[in-house]
Amino acid sequence: MKVKKGDTVILVSGKDKGKTGKILEVFPKKDRVIVEGINMVKKHKKPTQKVQQGGIVNQEAPVHVSNVMYYDKKTGQGTKIGYKVLDTKEKVRVSRKTGEVID
Repeated sequence: MKVKKGDTVILVSGKDKGKTGKILEVFPKKDRVIVEGINMVKKHKKPTQKVQQGGIVNQEAPVHVSNVMYYDKKTGQGTKIGYKVLDTKEKVRVSRKTGEVID
């Protein structure tokens, strides 16, 4: 997977197309990510020992990784991610649009 937890991404398709958010969780085996504030769904929760009050809760649902794109802050657009091996034999992620190293 080319995107990691903590990356800022933009949604390419779906009901929240064009919105940006930070990746909260990554599920590599399912090819899905949870993005902060994106794909909000209502979930019915029962009262438990931890949560005394039950009811309807808004929470983020997973989005397929093909529907998100790394958000480049310099260009203000989504960009593809490539890989490059530096002189120190270190493999780093690189923005395909600008060619800059992504930390």
